[in-house]
Amino acid sequence: MSKLGIIIVSHSKNLAQGIVDLINEVAKDIPLTYIGGTPDNGIGTNFERVQEIVDLNPAEELLAFYDLGSARMNIEMVADFSNKVIHIQHVPIVEGSYTAAALLQAGGDKDTIITQLEELRITK
Repeated sequence: MSKLGIIIVSHSKNLAQGIVDLINEVAKDIPLTYIGGTPDNGIGTNFERVQEIVDLNPAEELLAFYDLGSARMNIEMVADFSNKVIHIQHVPIVEGSYTAAALLQAGGDKDTIITQLEELRITK
């Protein structure tokens, strides 16, 4: 199992599930946890649900992908309270998480993956 895992935080249950479905086509062996939407299946994110997926992920170091600002904010807050190292990626959620997962599955190391993701970085 990889020492590096992935978390995905989306405002939408369907969007999160779709991304995981894509990733599972190329990277079935990586530690991956995700959350999408609110407990009542609405659109949104919250601290508790993000904390849960961080805790459930067996990796001690995580690449975090998010879709919108409050998802990022919740990841940042969880990172402040977590013993895990969380690297928040400011890249398109689909392309970034898919790229990271494929590289992890192929045996890529953290520095190589983060360098590749930097090319996708959203600057605005």
